[in-house]
Amino acid sequence: MDLILSCNRCVYICLIVLISFCRGLSGATFTIINRCDYTIWPGILANAGSARLDSTGFELAPGGSRSFQAPPNWSGRFWGRSGCIFDQNTDQGSCVTGDCGSNQVECNGNGANPPATLAEFTIAPGSAQDFYDVSLVDGYNLPMVVDTSGGSGACMSTGCATDLNRQCPNELRVGDGAACKSACEAFGSPEYCCNGAYGTPDTCKPSIYSEMFKAACPRSYSYAYDDATSTFTCTGADYTITFCPSSASQKSARDASPTTNTTNSSGTESQPQQVPIPNEVNGPWVQNFFTGDSSKTLSSFTWIIASVASILSLFLI
Repeated sequence: MDLILSCNRCVYICLIVLISFCRGLSGATFTIINRCDYTIWPGILANAGSARLDSTGFELAPGGSRSFQAPPNWSGRFWGRSGCIFDQNTDQGSCVTGDCGSNQVECNGNGANPPATLAEFTIAPGSAQDFYDVSLVDGYNLPMVVDTSGGSGACMSTGCATDLNRQCPNELRVGDGAACKSACEAFGSPEYCCNGAYGTPDTCKPSIYSEMFKAACPRSYSYAYDDATSTFTCTGADYTITFCPSSASQKSARDASPTTNTTNSSGTESQPQQVPIPNEVNGPWVQNFFTGDSSKTLSSFTWIIASVASILSLFLI
């Protein structure tokens, strides 16, 4: 009996180690959903030292979605481009807002030209915390909300579901209201840009413009030192970035199923298909791993190891 109990303990310890190892391999899945009633062109920029994801920019029709797997230790940002015109033959063109200056659908390592709403992430390995935020420091162009799924910890939703373009003061407005500049971009003065003599948290304070952004979107970065109420953490989560979410709920954008476009063997795009939006899971990742609720993407080899270990534990109980 003592031998069996000892074996059980060993198996469970091995399972915990194995799961931690798997989490370190899996990173996070990002799902981008377009709930706007118009086409957008999301852009993706990996920070220096982080791997490039499967795309750096793409077209996303209304109701469409697309997912990307990021490795552990990945950091970068996502944003949306609007009002884009690209040549169907060359893919060359530009966008009215969020343009990355590449003259192509792919941004190819370029970031967004402000003003642009940004979703920023740092994905940690293993059981360490991810950090994420939605920033209006570079201005605003599209409503955006970030939701988590399959993670543990606080894992709060964040973002700006409000259409700030409708509230934008004339001195910050871009064109006919396609985007809203930050005060830094509009005026370029150190007190708005938090540089020079205003380059510390003690000297750079919220302005009337950043306070307007903050009042409309309390969980978003409104100026450079707005960390306390704008940075969020989660462990072992996947992330859903929704453009033009329902303003009725920032916690979840699950009131309808998005569509995703697929490409068949002939290279043509098929009709949109209904796909589920990830459910929010507040329980520990370990529990979700064995119940199948976690949306983490693991290699087939990892799944096989975990399954075999789980089966062995049943025999030894």
